[in-house]
Amino acid sequence: MPKSITPKLTEAEQVSEYMRLLKHPLKAEINAVREIITNAHPAISERVKWNAPSYYAGPDLVTFNPRMTQKVHLVFHHEAITKISSDLLEGDYKDRRMMYFKNMDEVHTNAQELNRILNELVNAVQAS
Repeated sequence: MPKSITPKLTEAEQVSEYMRLLKHPLKAEINAVREIITNAHPAISERVKWNAPSYYAGPDLVTFNPRMTQKVHLVFHHEAITKISSDLLEGDYKDRRMMYFKNMDEVHTNAQELNRILNELVNAVQAS
């Protein structure tokens, strides 16, 4: 009798499985930020890349850095992010910016701004 074959998980299912297994003190905050990102723009998709949840709309846009445990750390790694102005975006790198959330209050307070940044980033990437 043939062994049952487990179907391959979709990219989003892989992220869900990653999150299910994640042991992180800010897991609830990471999940909340994940929801903001995935709902920000219909062109944004998610997958596990660089051993972390990562988001793309054609090119890669932003990835969680789960190694930092005191804050939720997002790495925006598309060069178009450098042309977007926001107090939430940190760093003066030529091709990336960082974003951090210490707690759920910061996630909720900054959800609208994160949404704006993501939409502006997707629109810039799609226009190029």
